Amino acid sequence: MSAPGTRPMGDISGKRDTKYILKKLGHYLYQYRFLMALALTLTLLSNALALVGPSLSGYAIDAIVSEGNVRFDVVGHYALLMIAFYVTSSLLSYGISVLMVRISQKIVVRMRQDAFESVSRLPISYTDSHPIGDILSKLSYDIDTVNTSLSHDVVQILSSVVTVVGSLGMMIRLSPLLMLVFVVTIPLSIFLTRYITTRTRPLFRKRSRALGEMNGFVEEMISGLKTTKAYHQEETMIRRFDGKNEEAVSAYYNADYYGSITGPAVGFINNLSLSFVSMFGAILFLTGRMTLGQISSFVLYSRRFSGPINEVANIIAELQSAFAAGERVFRLIDEPPETPDVPDALPLASPEGDVRMEHVSFGYEPGKTILHDLSLTAKPGSVTAIVGPTGAGKSTIINLLMRFYDADSGAILVDGHGIARLKRADLRGAYAMVLQETWLFNGTVYENLIYGNPNAKPEDVKRAARLAKVENFIEQMPDGYDTVLSENGGNISKGQKQLLTIARAMLLDARMLILDEATSNVDTQTEKAIQDAMIELMRGKTCFIIAHRLSTIEKADNILVVRDGDIVEQGKHAELLASGGFYSELYNAQFVGPEAEDAI
Repeated sequence: MSAPGTRPMGDISGKRDTKYILKKLGHYLYQYRFLMALALTLTLLSNALALVGPSLSGYAIDAIVSEGNVRFDVVGHYALLMIAFYVTSSLLSYGISVLMVRISQKIVVRMRQDAFESVSRLPISYTDSHPIGDILSKLSYDIDTVNTSLSHDVVQILSSVVTVVGSLGMMIRLSPLLMLVFVVTIPLSIFLTRYITTRTRPLFRKRSRALGEMNGFVEEMISGLKTTKAYHQEETMIRRFDGKNEEAVSAYYNADYYGSITGPAVGFINNLSLSFVSMFGAILFLTGRMTLGQISSFVLYSRRFSGPINEVANIIAELQSAFAAGERVFRLIDEPPETPDVPDALPLASPEGDVRMEHVSFGYEPGKTILHDLSLTAKPGSVTAIVGPTGAGKSTIINLLMRFYDADSGAILVDGHGIARLKRADLRGAYAMVLQETWLFNGTVYENLIYGNPNAKPEDVKRAARLAKVENFIEQMPDGYDTVLSENGGNISKGQKQLLTIARAMLLDARMLILDEATSNVDTQTEKAIQDAMIELMRGKTCFIIAHRLSTIEKADNILVVRDGDIVEQGKHAELLASGGFYSELYNAQFVGPEAEDAI
């Protein structure tokens, strides 16, 4: 099951019909309605000029037959007109293609922007329950698929519609009787196309999902490549990737295989209709109901009539792929954002840092409670340490304090106000965070340090770096503070990344501070060296520290010992040790021998 507020991955939205996708796509097309109107106008002109050609050809043939000899002046006149019309039509078609590429680029830029903004507004619970690779696939591959369809398929469909309607009108003008052939073949083509489309749409959805799953696996494996190599699991990962790859290839094959049936099937029906037209046209000619030129024009128009239908049938697979991709993108855009602030939400401009949790219960999944009736009090300027075994609920407490998740029951208050009544931006802005999972972006060291405080002065940045014991390291880098870090700081060590995130937190003018295993990637000597600086940083602020190394929280004002979602003990370090309870067991377990007794 997924976390609260998210839709389970297996849950399929009911908005999967073509009407929904066209409505969403129409929303983007409407934003460029004037360019679309221009494209439609050019399409009408281009196809109208092209549709004149068969009539001119028929006039030329009739002129030859009726006069009994070749009139080069008459034939030449019609030939020149045909050349002029076809050349103009081709130039207009080129202009339409360029224009549609431009429109599709604008739409894709807006669509990708909307999708990214939607991701940035999603609750943390969504990214916790959906593979990152699948989200990236929607932002890249799926949107590119829609772009390809817009820039090519839409032009083809517009042109086909105009050509089919125009050819139909010209054929009715030439011979309503001969049009009876299409009374049978057209419904047959429509029925066959719809039948195949209905059965291939799920295959293209499966194809998009399979690619998203494969991308998620690749993203996960690349991020853990060092671990894979350390455990010599390259072959295992390759086999697992081969399995994912085979699933994606199989999904692609099935979708393309069955989708490709449409074109040949419709082409067969169109060729059958042309055979009937030729046969019945010959009969009409022999009975004197049609001239040879009219039959020739009718045959050409029938080819123009059936040609676009066949072409559309051939791109049905591409359209199905685009619809499946568009559906995934639109579902992402339509995902409900993080719960908005309540009406008349209270600002938290100058927080004092008085934090309380009263009888809070919470679980990520219904029926699986992690925190049970938990209460704590953190006075302004105090340091509260949260310790306990893995899975006890320590990080969950932080998630609730930051309102990444809302408690199932109970109340969380800051300065006497329930956090659900506070503006979420103000609440989170009141905290500075240093997490165990360090995150740095592709940019200079200086840009990464001022990420949370863009207005920080250079002297403040250097002071923070000095307090975090990272100043010497920065100055030894090739370009100092202007050194560009690779994605997620891949060109520096984990310890150095963590020191930079500590310095970044120091630059925030926040009244409350969260340190979640903030020194876990720092060696013992460096950790002891920055502890005094961290104490200075925390002075006057309400601090919450999650630590597995209990020696780092001995000076905390209050230590909460969490076990199985309950606070089983709390107090100062010396008091908890003297009580001989669970905390004492945890602490002593980290020390062995006489040196441990001295440390205690």
